[in-house]
Amino acid sequence: MKNLYPNLYLKKVEDITIEMLIKNKIKLLILDVDNTLIDYNKNLSEDIINWAKTMKGQGIKLHILSNTGNKEKVKQVAQKLDIQYKYFAMKPLKKGFKSIQKITNIKLENIAVVGDQIFTDILGGNRSKMFTILIDPINEEKDYWYTAWKRPIENKIKKNYVAKEEKNKNVY
Repeated sequence: MKNLYPNLYLKKVEDITIEMLIKNKIKLLILDVDNTLIDYNKNLSEDIINWAKTMKGQGIKLHILSNTGNKEKVKQVAQKLDIQYKYFAMKPLKKGFKSIQKITNIKLENIAVVGDQIFTDILGGNRSKMFTILIDPINEEKDYWYTAWKRPIENKIKKNYVAKEEKNKNVY
């Protein structure tokens, strides 16, 4: 179960602050695309664009790692955010995570993986010994079929994680 829990759980990408990253010694964010940066209809919000600019302005490196085979979709998001990308990553396999680590030459403990799926983003990031940040999907009502069937299981894991975190906060 431990590999399925994130290090941090937030509502949306924009909730990630520079203070959180500094506290956890994070220098690179590996970002998922679908339902993390863009919605089902491929909309990228101004809030996310501005957040990405702020992060880069603070010296945080950003890199996209997506499971989609649609190179154009990933490329368009990467161009709008002016960051590098890798598509068809086959998460939770370690290969994509490790290749970005090699390209950037940043230590594993200084890399965070950000995504909306436990069984791809979080599991892959944890297996790769990276810090993991789970966020809620941008649009929970509209999902790809290959993701939708996993959501009830992921929601149960999220609920257990939140309960565990609440219990830990109350321990003195």
